[in-house]
Amino acid sequence: MSSIDVKDKEVPSPVVRAFLQWIVVQKGHSPATVRAYGVDLAQFEMFLRDVGCDLARPGEISRRHVQRFLAELFHAGTAKSSMARKLAAVRSLFRYLLRMRHIAADPTSGIRNPRQEHRHPHILNVDQAFALLEAPIEPSGEALEKILHQRDVALAELLYGSGLRVSEAMALDVDDVEPRTGVLRVLGKGSKERLTPLSDTSAAALIRWLRVRPCLALSQEPALFVGRRGARLNRRQAARIIAVLCARAGLPTAISPHGLRHSFATHLLEAGADLRSVQELLGHRRLTTTQRYTRLTLEHLMRVYDQAHPRSRQK
Repeated sequence: MSSIDVKDKEVPSPVVRAFLQWIVVQKGHSPATVRAYGVDLAQFEMFLRDVGCDLARPGEISRRHVQRFLAELFHAGTAKSSMARKLAAVRSLFRYLLRMRHIAADPTSGIRNPRQEHRHPHILNVDQAFALLEAPIEPSGEALEKILHQRDVALAELLYGSGLRVSEAMALDVDDVEPRTGVLRVLGKGSKERLTPLSDTSAAALIRWLRVRPCLALSQEPALFVGRRGARLNRRQAARIIAVLCARAGLPTAISPHGLRHSFATHLLEAGADLRSVQELLGHRRLTTTQRYTRLTLEHLMRVYDQAHPRSRQK
């Protein structure tokens, strides 16, 4: 097995376990982030063992070792975005070790993130978004299918109408939602809480879903969105729901739940919303994260110009 391969059940070392516990307590990282860090650091530990190093002796690990780890990832065909995520995990570990005075210098200092490919997210135009949200129910007429359709539309309305991350929508409990207030309280990344507005159609869809949810949910299940067996929906199920709605709406390609979030941000900016407000609505920590949507709206304007202006080179 290559040093770049890692088993799903790889047990982290005591050093990594202490670090993961620290980021939970001190940084408030989500379980998903902690799991991702654990996998990436297990991969780094396997690499270190192959070159005769060990995190139990962190002072022996040099900048050259980190660079060799990245080189192996590159030669293994790892995507640059994944390489950047793994480097972030390694960098966070060594900053922790430096903070705890287990090392005198950080071997990741000065190592730059891999240059990222600029891949634009797949988004819907406004007409496509409306078509998805108004997708017809299958004509079977079964009561269960009607209940599931109410859930699916409520989920899609929430993702597009409020720009939630799919993980945020899946984490919502019934007690978190009061549609008539027009506001939703969301627990985002890093356990940071924010308020986000509900669109009128989203609030109406949630009210319809909450009326029929008891027919599907298990008696002690707190989750807002539940599956056929009455338990909390997961991300994979949510992706399938949105894909089915895309097919029913006759869209040429399916969009992911995260694509609805991208569509939400892009449509706001195209309609004149300011960047800071969109940043708050999305729950982004940095404005630079939100700024990528301005490139999308500029490209949209350029396409309109090229198609419409009589002096455009494409005319």
